[in-house]
Amino acid sequence: MTGSSEDSARSACCAPSAADVVQPTQAPPRPPVADSGPGRVEPGAGAGQHRVEQAVVPAQAFAMGDALGDGRHADGETPVHEVELEAFSVDVTSVTVADFARFVDATGYATEAEVFGFSAVFHLALAAAPEDVLGRPPQTPWWLGVRGADWRHPGGPRSDVDGLADHPVVHVSWNDAQAYCAWAGRALPSEAQWECASRGGVPGARYPWGDELPQGWVCNIWQGDFPVRNTEEDGFLTTAPVRTYAPNAYGLWQTVGNVWEWCADWSHAGYYARSPRHDPRGPGSGAERVMRGGSYLCHDSYCNRYRNAARSANTPDSSMGNAGFRTVGSA
Repeated sequence: MTGSSEDSARSACCAPSAADVVQPTQAPPRPPVADSGPGRVEPGAGAGQHRVEQAVVPAQAFAMGDALGDGRHADGETPVHEVELEAFSVDVTSVTVADFARFVDATGYATEAEVFGFSAVFHLALAAAPEDVLGRPPQTPWWLGVRGADWRHPGGPRSDVDGLADHPVVHVSWNDAQAYCAWAGRALPSEAQWECASRGGVPGARYPWGDELPQGWVCNIWQGDFPVRNTEEDGFLTTAPVRTYAPNAYGLWQTVGNVWEWCADWSHAGYYARSPRHDPRGPGSGAERVMRGGSYLCHDSYCNRYRNAARSANTPDSSMGNAGFRTVGSA
């Protein structure tokens, strides 16, 4: 982390990388990623157990990027450029706790948060003893590195997922999401597929439903004074069930707000200037993977990334309490 205002704004709701939320002297030993990574999962073994309802996004050309001037320059939401995609299927919701539990039960997979021994938790969601807080980034002290935080314990070791089966799974890294996809015979969406699906066929719009936030709550974002007080006017401090609010025109629920969703692509702020027109797949290499959609921590006072065009990224081994994923396949 550089400490710039734009980097801090990104980290506010996106969460810093795994390396930034712990003090080096406190971090548990980090085994090689291969010990817990996709290599342990038999490809396609659970294809019949991926039970998330599907929608078909038709083949089309669409204008990708921020046409309204909402984005920060460092995020690389411009230039707007035309993209052509073949038809594809996409999960209508994020992968839920129940979906991910089926995968773990079938494979014995251990997520990177479980193997590394910690994950990033928002301070108001903390459910852990003081000694389990391993560190906090000075630029964004509302993020905590918490020993024992993982997908089964989203607030830390004193929390659980009882009653959260229909909520999005969180504390999954990009590598964990890839492992699920390998098992399920699915894939993470490309960044272009994700944006096309979120737009729901509405060209150039700020949100899946249009350009304005209507009266009443239409997505799970922060209410109140970020980051010290959430009034929970919509009833949720953190995640909401995946079928809360209303779906977009393609039938997708909560592509903005609730949780960030991992995409397949490496991230680079300058990629749009050289992106191919047909089926772009991002840079060939990088340090971070793209995340899309914003989360329950987004607030206009600090981070307005609950938009179709908004972009963020994190290292592929990082996990946090406000990021999950949905998957795609052939049409």
